[in-house]
Amino acid sequence: KPLHLGRRNPSGVLDGSVDDVRVYSRALSPVEVKTLAGADGLSEILAIAPGKRTPDQREALIRGYLELHDEQYRAVADRLSRRRGELAAFAKDRPTVMVMQDLKKPRQSFVLMRGQYDQHGEAVAPGVPEVLPPLPGDAPANRLGLARWLVDADHPLTSRVAVNRLWQMAFGRGLVETSEDFGTQGEQPSHPKLLDWLARDYVRSGWDTKAMLRRIVTSATYRQSSEVTRKEWVRDPHNRLLARASRFRLSAELIRDGAMAAGGLLVEQIGGPSVKPYQPAGLWKETSNRPYVQDSGSSLYRRSLYTYWKRSVPPPNMFALDAPTREMCITRRQRTNTPLMALVLMNDPTFVEAARGLAVQALVRDAANQSDRLRWMFARVTSRQPLAEELKILVALLDDQRVRFRAHPGSARELLSVGSSPIDGRVEVVEQAAWTALCSVLLNTDEAITRE
Repeated sequence: KPLHLGRRNPSGVLDGSVDDVRVYSRALSPVEVKTLAGADGLSEILAIAPGKRTPDQREALIRGYLELHDEQYRAVADRLSRRRGELAAFAKDRPTVMVMQDLKKPRQSFVLMRGQYDQHGEAVAPGVPEVLPPLPGDAPANRLGLARWLVDADHPLTSRVAVNRLWQMAFGRGLVETSEDFGTQGEQPSHPKLLDWLARDYVRSGWDTKAMLRRIVTSATYRQSSEVTRKEWVRDPHNRLLARASRFRLSAELIRDGAMAAGGLLVEQIGGPSVKPYQPAGLWKETSNRPYVQDSGSSLYRRSLYTYWKRSVPPPNMFALDAPTREMCITRRQRTNTPLMALVLMNDPTFVEAARGLAVQALVRDAANQSDRLRWMFARVTSRQPLAEELKILVALLDDQRVRFRAHPGSARELLSVGSSPIDGRVEVVEQAAWTALCSVLLNTDEAITRE
């Protein structure tokens, strides 16, 4: 194989010829490297009379002799070098944790006039804005005191902001719509008494987030239907009165995880390192010296929570579904509707493979007939049984796909080859491809990606 010499910096390319190349099976010592380069200095030292050599020169001669001619010394030196390498690798793998510690004697801080660091104004001390309750008398004036102040049962904001964020998660819109701003520029709560009651209940429960979410999603308000009459729509188009269930598209992570769950692919393991699922090749080339190495096996089907995230190049399927880049913190995601979303749901390997998994599950399960399989599949995606007219449309679409793939068997195998999982040999290729195409349509329906 050819030997390639390269560097990361494109400037300073070698302008000349290489005179001599030597390859060794071990790492050379510094003395050996200098000797080969003719810069060891041993020859100059040997030219000096023994009585006139300095202690450093005598030590250099001894070290040079040992490293060049003493096999026992070289063996010990090699063993020491390996141990040092192991120690360096161990130190590199140990996690580094940054900690904050207050100075024993706090430095004096000032208001900076016009933001100039050398223009000191009034001296200031740690504290909270005067419009808010003061720190408790026994609280230290540091980060610990601030943390205790934030979670104090009588704090007017922390619990309200927290439960408003949980409400936003469940209903798509918070009781205070501007969840990022509870100040004078923010929107007033639509149900202030409800917000207050939830906040107090949250504190009384010991800040139990799971219990609060359970309370919200089991409420009669959350379990309403999203159907709306024209009169109700005219009266409250944005559903601020909560007279019906909120209807909104799910987040990118829920859409991806839901598709994998429907296809029987989702790995529900909790914890572990980040994973790198499917991604178009070459996306990292322009912004990173490190290549994107796609994972394999079960790592491709972990929850989206565990997806490796590079802020300058976010996962394209998540970004197309309105996931933020994470270059800055946000409390509310925007919701857009673009053709890219449908293209992702139809063509992204994760969704195509999920459709194939759903199709295989429907085909191999015990069912009386085709209609039973279609009903099971429809309910798995939408959580309801199909109407008679919907079932008729599904049957017609399935028949069309069978005709198409019988005429083009190569296309059938090409469709089933998307993704890393092997083609299931229990089902005939054309039949499996036809059902896969049907499942892809189901996963692309509004009900599959929308909170109804």
